[in-house]
Amino acid sequence: MNLLAFDTSTEVMTIAVSRTLEGTNLLWEHAGAGGAQASTHLIAQVMSLLQQADLQLKDLDAICFGAGPGSFTGLRTACAVAQGLAYGAGVPVLAVDSLLAVAEEARFQILVDQPACRITALLDARMDEMYATTWSWNGALWTELSHSALLRPEALQTVGTVLAGNVFGVYAGRLGVEHGGLGDALQVKALPTATAILRVAPQMLAAGLAVDAAQALPHYIRDKVAETTAERDRKKALARDATQVINPAVPA
Repeated sequence: MNLLAFDTSTEVMTIAVSRTLEGTNLLWEHAGAGGAQASTHLIAQVMSLLQQADLQLKDLDAICFGAGPGSFTGLRTACAVAQGLAYGAGVPVLAVDSLLAVAEEARFQILVDQPACRITALLDARMDEMYATTWSWNGALWTELSHSALLRPEALQTVGTVLAGNVFGVYAGRLGVEHGGLGDALQVKALPTATAILRVAPQMLAAGLAVDAAQALPHYIRDKVAETTAERDRKKALARDATQVINPAVPA
């Protein structure tokens, strides 16, 4: 398959393009500053990787993006760019849970030879809270065992699972203390990456989870997410710029 993926849900922006050529899967990657800074470079870096892969947007089977939870500004950026590029190229969009990407990244780092595993993915939500979800890997497919939750570090419960994410430094000494600490749980530093998204995308595409550009949405957990006027204008501009990359006739 020919796929484009990007994630801007954390402080790191990652982009990856995969192309199947003569039976061989080829990969191009880029990493840079994420979060609020991603909007400055995302489209340009996407087009650069596609050029390196000798692909046009219309050649893609899907455009995949990290849908969250994560940085509000980063999620809006990723969704707007995915929608704009997909709309202009007429290709579907696949929204991938960023916590699933964390679990897959951790599995690929240290558990790739394990026939099965269970991983609790954790991302720093700021405001003294974390996003958390537990996923199960059966050797071929991922299954979500718990819905994404927003919790304090002390409230984390572990039952012989692997922990993965970016919270071990910022919340050191606090994780799970209300439930006896972390015990012997393995801790893996991992972020949601575009390459992890590419690895889980075939499963999700086969399950029919790709949608039209207009239906792609970020995944928020906090009850109230307010956009400022400037943020709304920036999101509209990103979507417009992404569309104009391959369809200059769209009004500016």
